[in-house]
Amino acid sequence: MITARSLTKCYDSFTALDDVSFSFPDAGIFGIIGHNGAGKTTLLKCIAGLIAPTSGELVVNGIDVVRDPVALKATLGYLPEESRLYETMTAEDYLAFFGEIYGIPKEEIVVRTRRLFAALSLEPDGKKLGEFSKGMKRKTAIARSLIHDPKFLVYDEATSGLDPMTSRFIAEYLKKLKNEGRTIVLSAHNLFQVEAICDRVMILRRGRVVASGTMKELREQFGSITYTIWFSVADPSRIDRREVPYREEDGYLACDTGDMAGLNACSAAITEAGGRVERIESRYPSLEEMLVAIGK
Repeated sequence: MITARSLTKCYDSFTALDDVSFSFPDAGIFGIIGHNGAGKTTLLKCIAGLIAPTSGELVVNGIDVVRDPVALKATLGYLPEESRLYETMTAEDYLAFFGEIYGIPKEEIVVRTRRLFAALSLEPDGKKLGEFSKGMKRKTAIARSLIHDPKFLVYDEATSGLDPMTSRFIAEYLKKLKNEGRTIVLSAHNLFQVEAICDRVMILRRGRVVASGTMKELREQFGSITYTIWFSVADPSRIDRREVPYREEDGYLACDTGDMAGLNACSAAITEAGGRVERIESRYPSLEEMLVAIGK
């Protein structure tokens, strides 16, 4: 369980976090999104015990992060936005170095390293980290965050700047970590990915929480379902655009409506004009549309 109450972080006259409160249960993925400067990275660093909040309470797995940030680090893995690695080391040596810091026996470090390389489809082949691709460096940084087998993970832009295949692989890997019972707090600019993998999402704006909940709850808060009808008709002039405000899209005509009554009315008008409904799709507002609605 991660719980924050009235969390505030100030830098001189600038307030990065302003009275932030939330609660997130174990074994899930919690997404934190917002425009640049919203306070995402500051919040993640507070949760990871890297910076101290100016005021408020923050408890992770029963540990008071404000009073005892050192105790948190034994049960938490942190992934910064940039994969800052020791590029003259091999991946094996890099993980061994951090494993020793956590007091893990050398034999166990070797076992865990092999297991993580296999899980992440990472094949170092004895290369130095400086020779790795960006995707391989990111996988190595993830392996480092997991070498001490933490229950809680804080990931800042885990897939930022990666190619689509590597990005998708890491997103799927995060879901596997959740299924193992881990709790993951992450920020991401890839909002489609956040929608796909997060159990709950919190939206920040200028350091304040403006919305929080499951995707279902957020969709209900920011707007209802939209039905789109794609259709074809020999003579579009036979359709009253005041009743069916259609547009051209993907080689067809299309119109939107917000309820079943409107859907039935549009379908009837299309049929009466001698047209044919090609397909009907339903869509809820996306996270991107929610951010646009919130504004900066």
